[in-house]
Amino acid sequence: MSPHTDEVVSYYLYKPSHVLPAVFAATVGVSMLLHVFQNFHYKFWRVTFFIAWGGVLFTTGWILRCISSYHPGNMNLYIAQSVFIYLAPPVYSAAAYNIVGRLMNYAPMHAVLNPNRVLIFFVYVGAAVEGITVAGAAKNAAAGTDLSQYKSGGVLIAAGLVLQAVVECIVVGIVAMFHKRVSRIGKVPRNIRNVCFTLYGTSTLVLLRCICRAIEAFEMFGKLGCRENCGPILSNEWYLYAFELGPMLIFTYWLNVLHPGRFLPKEKSRYLDTDQSTERYGPGWIDRRSRWETFVDPLDIEGMIKGHPSHDPYWLRPEEWPVCQDGSFAEGTASNKRTRTQSREPTVKVAGV
Repeated sequence: MSPHTDEVVSYYLYKPSHVLPAVFAATVGVSMLLHVFQNFHYKFWRVTFFIAWGGVLFTTGWILRCISSYHPGNMNLYIAQSVFIYLAPPVYSAAAYNIVGRLMNYAPMHAVLNPNRVLIFFVYVGAAVEGITVAGAAKNAAAGTDLSQYKSGGVLIAAGLVLQAVVECIVVGIVAMFHKRVSRIGKVPRNIRNVCFTLYGTSTLVLLRCICRAIEAFEMFGKLGCRENCGPILSNEWYLYAFELGPMLIFTYWLNVLHPGRFLPKEKSRYLDTDQSTERYGPGWIDRRSRWETFVDPLDIEGMIKGHPSHDPYWLRPEEWPVCQDGSFAEGTASNKRTRTQSREPTVKVAGV
């Protein structure tokens, strides 16, 4: 499969479409621009930055694929479009992990683990997934006639996809545990319910994409070096659009329609009181352990075994924390869109912190 031979003039196992990559690059790009607008609109960049960044990567991937479709024998373009398309989904997932952390900061009494370590923990795992997947995509795309490199690239891709699927299952489990804890004390506030179902949906979409891509990778193992009749997934372009682009496109537009900036406060210190309606400005999650200990044991298993959790249950002392005067996200009366009449977040001083 060398670009210098006359026998093979394309790295694709089919005739790639010129129109579809351009159409979908525009569609993904529009979604990305909408996220940028909403991040500014709701001042929610700290939480949903990765949605916009993932959109940039995904849009770039489809633009490169459009260009590559006109030069199917250009190895560099083929590698670049493969890498960027594989690169974007793990970045999109990082946005969901950040939303999980902000959700548990909002209702800290129901948090399953340290909310401030959710993003760090999952982003490190996501970075590993991304590195493995991109390395595999690059090796596979550049393999040429080297079947050992082709196979090793496929192994890396499959490993990254399996790891990503495991992570998504863990995320769904954490959100489900949180959701169940909230429901135990009464009706789940609408904003929490919307965010939980959004996270269930987006994680399911990523999981679907991982499963389909993993099947593609396993099919690749059975057809090493083939150039025709390589199986339905490898030989048909529509699988890529249906099971790679489709889930991620729904993912990003879903988060546009139900942007978390509509349902959660931008301040980490703003939390929902135990009455499920009043919101207060607290000190934020306080863990008495070192940062290293919270990273190694984010679930505070040691504290649970000893019966003495390492965090400060500040929500049990509501009289110490001021009530938010600009409404409640739980009741749909608060907004991250600042007006001239809204005051800034009050400074909360915590002794010893």
